Amino acid sequence: QVQLVESGGGLVQAGGSLRLSCAASGRTFSNYVMAWFRQAPGKERECVAALSKSGLSTFYADSVKGRFTISRDNAKNAVLLQMNSLKPEDTAVYYCAASTRTVVPVTETNYNYWGQGTQVTVSS
Repeated sequence: QVQLVESGGGLVQAGGSLRLSCAASGRTFSNYVMAWFRQAPGKERECVAALSKSGLSTFYADSVKGRFTISRDNAKNAVLLQMNSLKPEDTAVYYCAASTRTVVPVTETNYNYWGQGTQVTVSS
């Protein structure tokens, strides 16, 4: 099993930046594809960014391309999400997730482990 704990959420003005961190414990972190999902009120949970085990392959949702960057540090068992130029529509609960899949999946059913979520609120 893998335990995931997110941190770094908060309230920020539009145009600002936040960096989310996800600390993993348990089994070998480098064996997992890692991703960040978000869920806004009344909406389905969506994948905003995902990263392969090696860190060489990435996925970004169109809505965050050019603004968000996902990275991982396998030595520190951590995955980060740098969020720049934030917009009010980025407001959501952000979740860190881990998958045992070989490729980088973007649907939540392919992710085995989840963090508890961290709230990101962007004011206009």
